[in-house]
Amino acid sequence: MKLLLKNATRLTESNVAENVDILIVDKYIKEISRNISDDTAQVVDCENNMVFPGFIDVHIHLREPGGEHKETIESGTKAAARGGFTTVCAMPNTSPVPDSEESVKALLNKINESAVVRVLPYAAITKDLNGEVLNDIKQIADMGVFAFTDDGVGIQTADLMLRAMKEAAAANVSVVAHCEDNSIVYSGVVHLGNVSDRIDLPGIPSLSESVQIARDVLLAEATGAHYHVCHVSTKESVRVIRDAKKAGIHVTAEVTPHHLLLNEDAVLKDDTNYKMNPPLRSKEDQEALLTGLLDGTIDFIATDHAPHAESEKAKGFLTSPFGIVGLETAFSLLYTYLVKSNKITLRQLVDWLTIKPAEVFGMPYGKLKEKEIADITIVNLEKETKVDKHKFHSKGKNTPFDKWEITSKPVLTISEGKIVYKEDIHD
Repeated sequence: MKLLLKNATRLTESNVAENVDILIVDKYIKEISRNISDDTAQVVDCENNMVFPGFIDVHIHLREPGGEHKETIESGTKAAARGGFTTVCAMPNTSPVPDSEESVKALLNKINESAVVRVLPYAAITKDLNGEVLNDIKQIADMGVFAFTDDGVGIQTADLMLRAMKEAAAANVSVVAHCEDNSIVYSGVVHLGNVSDRIDLPGIPSLSESVQIARDVLLAEATGAHYHVCHVSTKESVRVIRDAKKAGIHVTAEVTPHHLLLNEDAVLKDDTNYKMNPPLRSKEDQEALLTGLLDGTIDFIATDHAPHAESEKAKGFLTSPFGIVGLETAFSLLYTYLVKSNKITLRQLVDWLTIKPAEVFGMPYGKLKEKEIADITIVNLEKETKVDKHKFHSKGKNTPFDKWEITSKPVLTISEGKIVYKEDIHD
């Protein structure tokens, strides 16, 4: 199979835009140069469009098995392809939980049957995500899982996290953590601050996140494990991670598009499209997250794509589930509201969605180079439209960004040399 991308514009390593053709043979990029000709290849004219490495998202929820009414591997990966993502890493909050050889093998089989793009599954740190019984990390790691996490539940005891990190270090796999000390969450559903007072809802203190990160970076130092912090949301967390990196501890971190683009002031009423965990924090926290991303304290961006059924989200802030979707809007929103406002550069945005997560986790993806795997995303940076949740390929429509105006849109996604999403590229 051959695919020839003509007249594409790419960013060079020196951040200069140049026009190139890209010849793909089977799963690999065969040649990148000008004026390539091949009469046996399928030709796609990419004139006036940018070409990037396929985007990588290390934090999504596919819900299958067990939560197919929210999302399936097929629908979630179709959403990923529409958003320009060619590699996604699926969290283990499924039923059954991938916490044994049998359940991991079954999940890998489902992925092979249904996934439109590459899916790298997490395995659970503890049995059934119960935070009590440590799984056999070495045995499960040998099956090729991406990393280990208990997803939306912080590991509550230092002893358990210490043992998990020791085993992960020995197996050369990463520990990925949702950081939250349950003893000081106080049944909160929004940030403890202006918003909790304004709409009279119980608040989640910033300290519940940062205090657990502080504990864990010291455990990572003691064990030598790679410790990765999910969806950082507070200025205190940024400070702890920055100090840990300065001390030489192997800690990395991610931030979500919604925490970069929104803060607690956006929550005007009991609208559960704004209910996520960690919650939208203060304006000062939001500014600290962008600063941390720019100075390298935070390594990259991940969506925490978390689809739910509309009936579940309709229950109100107190009882509805946490989470919003993000795969289909991430690039367009970040480009429109951060790149076009000159807060970040296009090169930085692309790196945070490609090469940076690949480097952190040692993945051979995120590169637009000859002889590399042909994971490619083509984006029309001039396309003006609005977010329309009814057009999502995801089953989840739970987004606070519906009807937001955006400039730019992924129009063609190629995974391992195969076109997995395409719309009118010159519309």
